[in-house]
Amino acid sequence: MTTAPAAPAVLPDGSAGSSPYQSYVYAYPHKTAYRELPDRPPLRELWAGESQHALSLYLHIPFCEVRCGFCNLFTRIGGPEGLTTAYLDALDRQAGAVRAALDEAAGFALAAFGGGTPTYLSAAELERLCDIAEHRMGADLRAIPLSVEASPATATADRLAVLAERGTTRLSLGVQSFVDAEARSAVRPQKRAEVEAALGRIRDAGFPVLNIDLIYGIDGQTEASWLRSLDAALAWRPEELYLYPLYVRPLTGLARRGEAESPAQWDTRRLALYRAGRDHLLAQGYEQVSMRMFRRSAAPQAGVSEYACQTDGMVGLGCGARSYTSRLHYSFDYAVDATEVRRIIDDYVATPGFDRAVVGRAMTPPEARRRHLVQSLLQAEGLALADYRNRFGSTPAEDFPAEFASFAARGWLAEDAHGTGGAGGAGGAATGPADRAERLRLSPEGLAHSDAVGPMLFSPEVRALMAEYEAK
Repeated sequence: MTTAPAAPAVLPDGSAGSSPYQSYVYAYPHKTAYRELPDRPPLRELWAGESQHALSLYLHIPFCEVRCGFCNLFTRIGGPEGLTTAYLDALDRQAGAVRAALDEAAGFALAAFGGGTPTYLSAAELERLCDIAEHRMGADLRAIPLSVEASPATATADRLAVLAERGTTRLSLGVQSFVDAEARSAVRPQKRAEVEAALGRIRDAGFPVLNIDLIYGIDGQTEASWLRSLDAALAWRPEELYLYPLYVRPLTGLARRGEAESPAQWDTRRLALYRAGRDHLLAQGYEQVSMRMFRRSAAPQAGVSEYACQTDGMVGLGCGARSYTSRLHYSFDYAVDATEVRRIIDDYVATPGFDRAVVGRAMTPPEARRRHLVQSLLQAEGLALADYRNRFGSTPAEDFPAEFASFAARGWLAEDAHGTGGAGGAGGAATGPADRAERLRLSPEGLAHSDAVGPMLFSPEVRALMAEYEAK
């Protein structure tokens, strides 16, 4: 589950606003900072000279059976007969064009199917999706980690059998709440019995890693009901759990419903629920990987975490997917409104050729530093200072003195990282303990405020582009 952030609020000191929930930063820069590329550069030129021996492959399926009240993903609810076939036809054409732009020896180290809901496709269509990844792109799905997202209603035995046979190592189920009243409040039409049945089928299929997504901050949710939901999930001994704070974004069902409490009250409640959930999972033998992700101790790992894409090399297929090279991040148009989403999907399906980038943003060296820092610092293990210095020839303190001074003042840096922000002054090298430490990490309180830390590292240019973006 992902959400598109609003442009982060900025205080006079240049930092993000006081709410701990500015935005979920799962990629930088966000697609709302992308713009149409006037020259539409050929993919072959974009990928020329790029490291291609261990690429990531992402296939996007923009269809769901329902739209939840909190959802602002790029997805269409249902569609006319034949649309999924036409979409897979277009995906196949795009795969052919992209593969032709890559080096002959290009290889893939991991793959993921996301959406939307990939399991909205029928079992036969999932077979075709895997064929596109394998035969068109050359990704050996049985030899690399493959993660697939699913919903309870679409996690049917025949679909799961296809995914298991084709090599899926991680199945992620969007549950959000095991409490029926909370599911209704989030406009998530499902019953706990349906969720439990889906989990039984998933376990029977034998995927090495089961992930369960849950949401806190739902209207009417209490600490007691939140812990009941967590315990219902823990009964299945999932290898991973993702705990997401609820966001209410423009053009979503919950946004149209209105606010039930003040922003300050909601922030306080979400933080309390986060801490209760975090402590409960730690007590149950789970390790915290990021603000959202928790992994059961000694559980197998199915791939990289949500924040481990520092080195670019992402190949995205589908009208909602993005691709990363070291010089350009690119994708297609983005929308949330149902009419606009249908238009973009229809345009994608009708596109005869996919050999050029359409929408994107150039990745400059300063932005690459910000991206590396965001993608590393928001993990519990933190940032390897040696890796940063080897890549950029500097330290985070030298590059972002004001930001790290603010983090330190707020108590968001781990004990051995204090002094990083301002020890060297605005123009000098910091000499505090963090520069001598092996890793730069957030404190537990800093990790709790990850959705404020990330936006504080956005560049002024990206903030301006996000602020100019008109939701559609």
